[in-house]
Amino acid sequence: MSGSGGAKFGASFGGGYGGSFGGMAAQPAPAPVPAAAADAPAVTGDLIKDTTTRDFVKDVLEESKKQPVLVDFWAPWCGPCKQLTPVLEKVVQSFKGKVKLVKMNIEAYPQIAEQLQIQSIPAVIAFDKGQGIDGFMGALPEGQVKAFIEKLTGGKAGADMAEIVAAADAAFAEGDVAGAAQVYAQVLDAEPDNLAALAGLARCAVATGDLEQAKGLLAEVPANKQGDPAVAAARAALELAEKTADLGPITDLEQQVAANPADHRARFDLAVALNAKNLREEATDHLLEIFKRDRTWDEDGARRQLVQFFEAWGPMDEATLAGRRKLSSLLFR
Repeated sequence: MSGSGGAKFGASFGGGYGGSFGGMAAQPAPAPVPAAAADAPAVTGDLIKDTTTRDFVKDVLEESKKQPVLVDFWAPWCGPCKQLTPVLEKVVQSFKGKVKLVKMNIEAYPQIAEQLQIQSIPAVIAFDKGQGIDGFMGALPEGQVKAFIEKLTGGKAGADMAEIVAAADAAFAEGDVAGAAQVYAQVLDAEPDNLAALAGLARCAVATGDLEQAKGLLAEVPANKQGDPAVAAARAALELAEKTADLGPITDLEQQVAANPADHRARFDLAVALNAKNLREEATDHLLEIFKRDRTWDEDGARRQLVQFFEAWGPMDEATLAGRRKLSSLLFR
């Protein structure tokens, strides 16, 4: 247990506190001290709140089954508490939901602190999976508080995983495949089940021509997650890459189409090849040309290929939006 001055806790973290609080939800809470309530720090969002004896089980023990919860034991007359609490709030907010902070005024609600034999404040106890596992005393500086929470959560403060994946997506879209792959891999190290990162890494493998790696990554997706949009986009990109591998040079396909505009197979292959070169507008236009000439060709093959393009590009890609508008104008004219 970390510490910075003051007496040590009388209870050991190793034994846990789950049994000590088993019947606490049924106990009546004492009336709060009016002056203490007036001086209590403000509650900030869903990550930070004040609790009472009655609500301790719900706010701390039950909530800690979802993510770690820090309990800040403080009192209005405690100067170091007033220094520590703002630091705790700032650091907890920087972890964006990986940890929560619950504040308990021991002057208004002394029972929990008495059970834990807390003899000095400020005192902070970390609860995880319903049990107290670690803690510290004293007004630690921000760096030490952050290090304590990093150890507790197994991760660093900053952007959440969704934001990190979004940044990797942006890097990939800008052509920084290696940089994006590195970020996706880091996310997967922290969250092996992160489908968006796994799909992103698969798309990077496709972009570098390592189709076997892409297949291996996508094979890790559970059966009930196959419909995930990111996974579907990666799979579509892989399928397109496999189609492209069997095509001839673009110039040969262009010559075939120029010689015979009704050669739908050559035009179809040209569209796939152009897409592989990231010439999305040109690829779309060739498939739309097939659709205009013969909607039934290859069992609606041109439209189906367009849909696969849209899936691989993503629903908000400019080429997808433009292509859908053009297709709709043909479908409903």
